[in-house]
Amino acid sequence: MSLSPVIFITGATSGFGAATARKFASNGWKVVATGRRRERLDALVDEFPGSIHPAVMDLTDKASIDAAVAALPDDFKPVTCLFNNGGLALGTGAIPDIDTDQWRTMIETNVMGLIHTTLAVLPLVKAVGRGSSIINVGSIAGRFAYTGGNVYGATKAFVSQFTANLRTDTMGTGIRITALEPGHAKSEFTAVRTGGDFEANEKMYADNEPLLPEDIAETVWWLVNLPAHVNVNAIEIMPVCQVPTRPVILKKDDFGS
Repeated sequence: MSLSPVIFITGATSGFGAATARKFASNGWKVVATGRRRERLDALVDEFPGSIHPAVMDLTDKASIDAAVAALPDDFKPVTCLFNNGGLALGTGAIPDIDTDQWRTMIETNVMGLIHTTLAVLPLVKAVGRGSSIINVGSIAGRFAYTGGNVYGATKAFVSQFTANLRTDTMGTGIRITALEPGHAKSEFTAVRTGGDFEANEKMYADNEPLLPEDIAETVWWLVNLPAHVNVNAIEIMPVCQVPTRPVILKKDDFGS
């Protein structure tokens, strides 16, 4: 059994997950870093030898999740914090100009992957009890609709509601449970969404100042280090350059015949 606290991170190969892995490993935590890209996990191990347990895991594959959790070494459990960060957006088309296979992948990753990971890791979090945390990454897209957001936004709305219900179902365990809902943040989000257009990805951040992965890592660090009796139910975080979108009002001429 680990003498150091342990954080279990999904989607640790880039963005928020990688930054959070580095933040916690550099502060004495042990990190279970999961993701599909083995080479990136190995790079984290090389950076923090002894502090990172790499686990190749696919959120769309329940057997992969169960196997990764079952194979955890004793010194990487119990789990003080589960950071359900892994997720993705695919496609930019508005309904009906969409690809239902992409919708299915988003649902399998953002919804079912979250459910299966939570169920698999929850017993290890309950073993810590008071002071432990589960942090689920949602998005402002779960509250603010935009053209092309469709199923991605719906999956993030699910994260918010699932988090609230999980908190209710685990009442009395001492586990803190939070929905972390970022706005405009720098990551590989657009590159993934567009099928690998990294030029479009960089253009998203060229003339503004987005949240950085390190900002999210700092937020996660703050959440897990609050007093054990304090629970932040949800936290919506945006960069200063972004404000909540007002509803769009169309003029009569904007409507089709």
